[in-house]
Order: sequence, then C-alpha cells, then structure tokens
Amino acid sequence: MVDERTLERYSRQIQIDGIGEEGQAQLKAACVAIAGVGGLGSVISIYLAAAGVGRIRIIDNDTVELSNLNRQILYNNPDIGKKKAEVAFEKLQLLNPDIKVEAYMETISGSNADAFFGDVDSIVDAMDNFPTRYVLNEIAIKKEIPLFHGAVRGFEGRVTTIIPGISPCLQCIFPRPPEPEKTPVVGVTPAVIGSIQATEVIKYVLRIGQLLLGRLLVYDGRSMEFMEVKLERHPDCQACKHIAKDRE
Repeated sequence: MVDERTLERYSRQIQIDGIGEEGQAQLKAACVAIAGVGGLGSVISIYLAAAGVGRIRIIDNDTVELSNLNRQILYNNPDIGKKKAEVAFEKLQLLNPDIKVEAYMETISGSNADAFFGDVDSIVDAMDNFPTRYVLNEIAIKKEIPLFHGAVRGFEGRVTTIIPGISPCLQCIFPRPPEPEKTPVVGVTPAVIGSIQATEVIKYVLRIGQLLLGRLLVYDGRSMEFMEVKLERHPDCQACKHIAKDRE
C-alpha cells in the first residue's frame, strides 16, 4: 500500500489501467541512470522524476552555457557556468522530494562505467557522442540491462529500446560511428524524443505496452511524420553476438 501523500501526488497516473498502486510502488523501487543531462536528459529526468521513479542517477561533467538554453530546459540564465549535474540534482529534488537523485560530475568512460551503472535497473542514453554511446552499449550488454537510445539533429530525431540478447544492440544498428560534429538542433526536438525515451522507461518498469524492440522510431518535425524502421541483430556483432537470442 502507498501512503496518502503518494496517492495524491500520483493520482492521475494511478488511475491508468496497468499502473494502480502496485505499479506506482514498482516505479518507486526502480533505479534508472541517465547518461547526460543536456537537451534529451533534461526532458527525460524531469518526467521520470515527476512519474515517481524512486532513484535517478545522473552523470554529466559539463557546465551550463548560454547556447544550451534553447533546448536544455532544466537550466536558466543564473545557472550559466555551473555544473549541469549539480543544478539538475537541486531542481529534480525540488520537483519531487519523495525520490532520491544521485548526481555525478564526471565524464563516462570504459574505466568508470561499472561504478556508475553496476547497480542500476536500466540506462538512458542522452549523450551527444558515439564513443560514449558505445561505452553505454557495452555496459548494458555486460550487465544485461536495457539501454534506451535517443538522438536528435535539427527537426529530426530517433529513438529505440535495446534489451541485450533480445533486440539489436547499438553497435548492430550503428557499426561505425558518424563523424563527430557540433549538432544543430531546435529545442522542441529533444522534447519529443526525450519524452518518448521516458515513456519507454516507464513502460519497461511497469511491464506494460509494447517497447521499441527491434524498431527504430524516426521523427521528422518538418513534415510532422513518424517512420518506423525494422532492425535486426547482426550475427557477427562483436558487442552482442555472444548473448542468446532467446534470453528472457
């Protein structure tokens, strides 16, 4: 049973079939790591905190810049020059003091990934570079936990959910990283993609609905169209070929 304060805070979502008090307790018990609290991570962290995910771990070593403010909605002008993870921690705890937020002001690498992701239920990829995305992919495979991938450019975005051994991993989908660049983006695009990523996390925790497994959802804001691309595991993928396809 949940207390009266919890019932009031989450009353609108507890009414949904498949959630209820039991589902809200499942959200409270979940631990989700968000890699990056920029454009995508701002949206994802806000909605997971608002939904009542009990433990949210954020990892980001960047500082807030003026050029971030067109899309990174966790931050305001007074935050410029401050560490994003520190500011995000304060604002997420203010949004929902009933959850636990953990903030790490460090750069994710192969040498520290175990420490950051070893005890979480799932990882959300809100990064802007493929070397780090591949590290997230590797640790998700190693720990056999889901990876929720999202990326944006301009008015376009993409999102998929990866469960090692069941769906294609990130390296199956992108065997070679694209050339690094400073990506142009309009603020509403990470709002769309980040909201979808957060939705996928909530569905996974609650075990409801259909996840974007083996499906890449591509969004085009200019034409306001969504396109779905079917994905397959690569039999020779060096990252995930060793995991049984029928793992449950």
